[in-house]
Amino acid sequence: MTSVLYGWLVLVIVALSLVMVYRVAIAKTVFDRLLAAGAMGTSAIALLAVTGFLFERPDMFVDLALGYALLNFVGTVAVGKYLERNPSSGEEDEA
Repeated sequence: MTSVLYGWLVLVIVALSLVMVYRVAIAKTVFDRLLAAGAMGTSAIALLAVTGFLFERPDMFVDLALGYALLNFVGTVAVGKYLERNPSSGEEDEA
């Protein structure tokens, strides 16, 4: 019973991730793409946690999810600092 629930959760998270991939592809500004990439990272963390419960090893998968969350946060801050110092990098050319 619970494996069916976890399976549905995985499908919902993957569907939401596909929506975010689409958003990264069509976003007009770098900031929108950065937000969508951060949301994809968050859904990947949730997917890791659900997978851990599905395989009945939440301790190992939650550790992986925490490490990925840290990388996602540091990456977002690094890109934000780069765009803060180079504001012309975040602008799109309108042709």
